[in-house]
Amino acid sequence: MGSNSSRISDLPKNEYLKKLSGTESISENDPFWNQLFSFSFPAPTSSTELKLLEEATISVCKSLVENNPRTGNLGALTKVFLSRTRELRLSAECQNHIFIWQTHNALFIICCLLKVFICEMSEEELQLQFMYEEKSPGSYSSNSEDLLEELLCSLVQLITDTPLLDITYDISVEAISAMVVFLSFQLFHKEVLRQSISHKYLMQGPCLPYTSKLVKTLLYNFIRQEKPPPPGTHVFPPQSDGGGLLYGLASGVANSSPFPSSIPHAFQINFNSLYTALCEQQSDQATLLLYTLLHQNSNVRTYVLARTDVENLVLPILEILYHVEERNSHHVYMALIILLILTEDDGFNRSIHEVILKNITWYSERVLTEISLGSLLILVVIRTIQYNMTRTRDKYLHTNCLAALANMSAQFRSLHQYAAQRIISLFSLLSKKHNKVLEQATQSLRGPLSSSDVPLPDYAQDLSVIEEVIRMMLEIINSCLTNSLHHNPNLVYALLYKRDLFEQFRTHPSFQDIMQNIDLVISFFSSRLLQAGAELSVERVLEIIKQGVVALPKDRLKKFPELKFRYVEEEQPEEFFIPYVWSLVYNSAVGLYWNPQDIQLFAMDSD
Repeated sequence: MGSNSSRISDLPKNEYLKKLSGTESISENDPFWNQLFSFSFPAPTSSTELKLLEEATISVCKSLVENNPRTGNLGALTKVFLSRTRELRLSAECQNHIFIWQTHNALFIICCLLKVFICEMSEEELQLQFMYEEKSPGSYSSNSEDLLEELLCSLVQLITDTPLLDITYDISVEAISAMVVFLSFQLFHKEVLRQSISHKYLMQGPCLPYTSKLVKTLLYNFIRQEKPPPPGTHVFPPQSDGGGLLYGLASGVANSSPFPSSIPHAFQINFNSLYTALCEQQSDQATLLLYTLLHQNSNVRTYVLARTDVENLVLPILEILYHVEERNSHHVYMALIILLILTEDDGFNRSIHEVILKNITWYSERVLTEISLGSLLILVVIRTIQYNMTRTRDKYLHTNCLAALANMSAQFRSLHQYAAQRIISLFSLLSKKHNKVLEQATQSLRGPLSSSDVPLPDYAQDLSVIEEVIRMMLEIINSCLTNSLHHNPNLVYALLYKRDLFEQFRTHPSFQDIMQNIDLVISFFSSRLLQAGAELSVERVLEIIKQGVVALPKDRLKKFPELKFRYVEEEQPEEFFIPYVWSLVYNSAVGLYWNPQDIQLFAMDSD
C-alpha cells in the first residue's frame, strides 16, 4: 500500500503496513497516514482474491496485535479515519475524489484488520485494542475513550448521512461491509450470543438515535437496488452487483430484531415502493425480509393485505414452494410461514379466489390455462405436503401447510376441479399410508417381519402422526362443506368419485365425529345421483350437485369450531434465525470472505 500501486502478494513486505504494525508509535498528524491511504489496487471481490488478501495480511495483523498495546497505532488509525468521516458529506458535494478515495482506503484497512482481529479474540479483547494510546516505552495503560463504539456509530452515520452518489458508492458499500464484519463475532461461536458489546452499542448509547434511521436507509437501498456506477466515475472498478447493500440489510435487520417493529412508527417510508421491490425479487434474503416485516410490523401487514394486486406478492412465494427440491429448507420455511401469516386474514382468503390467473407456465404437472389464485395456492401447498411425506418427513412443515389450508377452508370458493381432485388425492395418499403402517404394526405383533419389509422405528408414534394429519384433512374438508358447500361443486364431485375412501373412517373412534357431516353429504348426493340413473356425464353430475345444494338439510350438519391457526415463533427464535442469517451472509456477501475452517456457528464445506 502507499502512493504506488500494490499487489496483494506484496502486502506482507509493504513498508507502510510494516510501520503501522511495528514498534514505533505514529502520531495522528503524521503525513504517514496520507501515504498509507494512497494505494490504488482495486478492492478484491472474488473469493479467491479475498482469500489471498486475508492470507497476505495475517502476519501484519499478528504483529499489530503484539505491538499495539505499546504503540496505540490501531487507535491512531481509527481516529484519523473518524476525523475524515466528519468531512465526507462536504467532500461529496465538492466532488473531492482524492479525499473520498483515501477515506475509503482507510476504512478498507480498518475492515481488513477488524475481520482478522474478531476471528482471533473476544469482544472485550478487541475493545481493549482500540483503547490503547501512544505511550512511552514500557508504559501499558489505556485511555478512557471507547473508540470501538465511536467507530460503529461513525459507520452508522456514514451509511445514513452520506448521499449515495457515484463517487460515494464504494465507501457506502465498504461501510456496510464493515458493519457486517463488526457483528461477525457470532460466526466464531457455536452457541447463539445473547449478550454482545456490538448489540449494546447499537441499542443504547450514542448509536441509538441513528438505529431507526439506519433501517430506513437500508430499506431505501433495498427498494432502489442501485447498480454500481460505470467505470471511471467512482473510486474503484464496480463490484459484481449491489450485494453489499442488500446483504448488509439482511444481516442488520435480522440481527437487531427491535428494528423492524419501528417501521413506520419512527419514520415514514413509501410502502408502495417497498411492496414493489418485495414482489420483484424473492431471493433468500428478500423472503426473509418480507417475513420479518409481516411478522413484526402490523402496519406493513395491514398494507399488504389491503392491496388489490396481492397476486404479485403471492405468486413468487408459491413458485419458491413449487420448486422445493431446489431450495434450502430455511427458504421453504420462510415462504410457507409467509403464506400462513397471510391466511390468518379472512379478507385475504376471500380475495384470492376472485383473482383469476392465466397460463401458469412454471406449474408443470398439468396445463393450467385459467385458475384462481386460491386454487393455485391450494395445489402448491398440497404438493409441498406430498413432497414432505415422501422425502423429508418434517412434522413442522406438515403442521404449517395444513394450518394454512385450514385457515382458508371456510372461504374456499369455486375450487378448480384439479384443486378439488388434489385435496381428495392427498387424503387417499394418507389413507394408504395409514393402512400400511397399521398392517406393519399388526405383523410385528404376530412375528418377525420378512427381510423385504422396512419397519418404521416406532409404529405407535408414526400411526399417531398420520392419524393427526388425517384428522386435520377431514376437518378441512368438513369446514368447506359446512361453510361454502354451494360454492364448491367440484369438491363434492371429487368427494363422491372417491367416496369409498371414507368408508373405513366412519366408525373409527378418532374420526367418527368429524365424519358425520362428510358422510351426510356423500349419502345425500349419492342418493340423488342414483335417482337420476346410470351413465351420467360429468356435466350432468355437476348439474345435479348444484341443484341438490339447495335441498340439502343444512340443519342436520353438525357445527364445529372454526378452524383458525396463527403463526407463533418458537420460544427462542434466534436459535433458528441467527445461523440462517449468517449462512446467507457467508454464502452471498460480495466483498467479504471468512475461512470456512474458522466458522463455528454452522457446518461449512472446506471449499
